Amino acid sequence: MHETDMTKALILTVKDWWESQPERPQISCIRLTVGEFTCVEPVSLQFAFEVQSRNTFLQGVRLAIDEIPLIAFCDRCQEEYRPEIGLRYACPQCESPMENIRSGRELKIEKIEYAVGV
Repeated sequence: MHETDMTKALILTVKDWWESQPERPQISCIRLTVGEFTCVEPVSLQFAFEVQSRNTFLQGVRLAIDEIPLIAFCDRCQEEYRPEIGLRYACPQCESPMENIRSGRELKIEKIEYAVGV
């Protein structure tokens, strides 16, 4: 379950930012972008965050996860396609191997929503 380690890294990253603020803001939501090809399970990530943020400055903060689909581009066919994760990564038309990934590898903090002086 690499979601646990990812959550630890997320919390440390947000904590570093939070502690660098002149007024410690009250965080309400952390928005993540997670690509389908990262093999991160959003439900597991959500659970790990809820457990690891208990009794911390992030307790009660909502974790919003925007999932980005895996989309590849076939250079031979000049077409985008959606590979089936774990089953079939080749182009469905010509069987060329997946080489050009257009989306699905994203894994980032998109936004931290907060209020100052509350």
